[in-house]
Amino acid sequence: QVQLVESGGGLVQPGGSLSLSCAASGSILRLYRMAWYRQVPGATRARVAVITSANRTDYADSVKGRFAISMDSAKNTVYLQMNSLRSEDTGVYYCYALLNGDDCWGQGSQVTVSS
Repeated sequence: QVQLVESGGGLVQPGGSLSLSCAASGSILRLYRMAWYRQVPGATRARVAVITSANRTDYADSVKGRFAISMDSAKNTVYLQMNSLRSEDTGVYYCYALLNGDDCWGQGSQVTVSS
């Protein structure tokens, strides 16, 4: 059974930086892509950034130039570096992975941007 374990997040002032990481463990035969989603109360989960096994990346318009997603394939770990954070970046960030053909989700990490 595969699981995703997230770490990072927390409270930061506007303009600050935070990083998230997510490690996949278990019986991993094929890792297709990993991504980060953000969810705020009353809204659906929205994708923030994605990275494929070929290291292709894509970002939501709202975070382009501020966030950077990267992946260590040897460790099956994805990272999200968040810079120049804004209050609207606040939310619960979920790690996602398409592993062995199945959708997998992390437990969620709270990111709060507030002065």
